[in-house]
Amino acid sequence: MFTRSAGTIIRPTPVRVLRSDCPEDILQFAKEAYRDGNVALATLTEIRGGAARSLGSQMVIAGDGRFCGYVSGGCVEAAVTAEALVAIEQREDRTTRYGDGSPFFDIVLPCGGGITVAIHVVRDISVIDRVLQKLERREETSLCYRPDTQSISDAGGSRSNGWEAGAFYTIYRPKTRLVTSGNALESEAVADVSRAAGYEVMSHQERKSSDDPELPIDRYTAIVLLHHDLDREEALLRLAMNSDAFYIGALGSTRTHRKRVLRLQLYASGEAISRVKAPIGIFGPTRDATSLALSIVADVAASRLALYG
Repeated sequence: MFTRSAGTIIRPTPVRVLRSDCPEDILQFAKEAYRDGNVALATLTEIRGGAARSLGSQMVIAGDGRFCGYVSGGCVEAAVTAEALVAIEQREDRTTRYGDGSPFFDIVLPCGGGITVAIHVVRDISVIDRVLQKLERREETSLCYRPDTQSISDAGGSRSNGWEAGAFYTIYRPKTRLVTSGNALESEAVADVSRAAGYEVMSHQERKSSDDPELPIDRYTAIVLLHHDLDREEALLRLAMNSDAFYIGALGSTRTHRKRVLRLQLYASGEAISRVKAPIGIFGPTRDATSLALSIVADVAASRLALYG
């Protein structure tokens, strides 16, 4: 991993091996790289002014110089990797500052702000493995990093990214699950764009019944109804309104939605009906499946961001 030449330590060259900022991808890389050697977890713990990434964004650095994840727009990741390799070599956590207020004058953030990154040398991969297991079960969880003890622990959910009593908490939430139902062309377009966005996609047509109790709808699920017939959407719409789904959208004009509301009022409360976004999408009207898909997925993303950050 590290070699010496005439008394000088030669460290590996930083190499990005995965272009992803998905927490599950980053932590999975940590688990896999840990089998082959040492690993460090770098976390964005402070933002001064503007920043390209949110608080709690992370990178994983392997002892051989491979890394993945982001704590900026890509301008400091190689420098963070170099610092992490020193931390791994010395078996000592460290904290570094970049941009405004940093000792590295040659590293300037385009946004003009500054960031602080905490680098933790992973000593117990089972903690990260438990987080991955919870995400696989679609449970919210978090990691607690304590600089004083140079340790991480699984801290459960219901927090926000940031410092609390001398510890930094990083929250992990399941990826967005998107359930589509309706016209084949439009559903396929929405599914394609959703997969490109990293969502887990499920077509309702693949299931036997709209009232199937095993239909996997949770608080991180968006339901998209793309029918041109109100009768065809009704069974799934009933289920959606009584579920924990964070987004329910239905195809149709304002006039069509008025008809939909009149039908729903026969058995649903005003609060339940208000959960249905129609006309669906963040912009419109659209006249082709691709534009509609972009509008819908953007709306789903904006809704999740508003709820969970």
